[in-house]
Amino acid sequence: MDYQTMGSVFIRSVVTIVVLFLLAKVMGKKQISQLNLFDYIVGITIGSVAADISLDLNKSFLDGVICMLVFGLTGALVSYVTLKSIKLRRFFTGTPSIIIENGKIIEEGLKKVKFDINDLMEELRGAGYFNIDEVAYAVMETNGKISFLPKDEEKPVTKKDMDLKIIPSSLVANIIIDGKIMMNNLKAMNKDEKWLSHELKVLGYKDIDEILLATLDSNDKIMVYKKGISAKYDTIFE
Repeated sequence: MDYQTMGSVFIRSVVTIVVLFLLAKVMGKKQISQLNLFDYIVGITIGSVAADISLDLNKSFLDGVICMLVFGLTGALVSYVTLKSIKLRRFFTGTPSIIIENGKIIEEGLKKVKFDINDLMEELRGAGYFNIDEVAYAVMETNGKISFLPKDEEKPVTKKDMDLKIIPSSLVANIIIDGKIMMNNLKAMNKDEKWLSHELKVLGYKDIDEILLATLDSNDKIMVYKKGISAKYDTIFE
């Protein structure tokens, strides 16, 4: 590849990135965070076209940009009309599917969403349920995520239930990641490295390299997660 070709690829790539960024702004955050079936088709098509016109100099760059604009603006239009019409929303994005009802697995629901038992069990464990009997309902949402409703007896007791004083929750900052201090995050919490070193020693941690993750909340509470922790029962999920 000569320098002229490399320059052309560079320019086409930069313009493509700009077009993709503008399309993402037009299509909105929903296109990025919650992909339904139609959004997924639009997204992968635009990505494929973008890569193709950036590298293949024999293809018309303008035609490729027009193609991306058509797909992107169509996606934005569909997002708009689905906000206005329930029927169109159901047509383009689909409807949720129940896969567990009253603690029982709904086989038809699994077939509809193309899930098998292993897939379901993996999702259950990911949501914190290691026993299906703990779940009253499980619903596959239109974006592919599964929402779980635990049985009443499995729901955790809240402070409201126990009439306890409620302390407002706050965001936490990651102050150590993979053995490295996140100085910007530490400063944002009005702390310095000297303070962190002292607090870690109090907790029994002398070497920062042994820490996988450490977080700090607004109440100066530090949570530390060590490296090298292995699962005892990892083989039972094979």
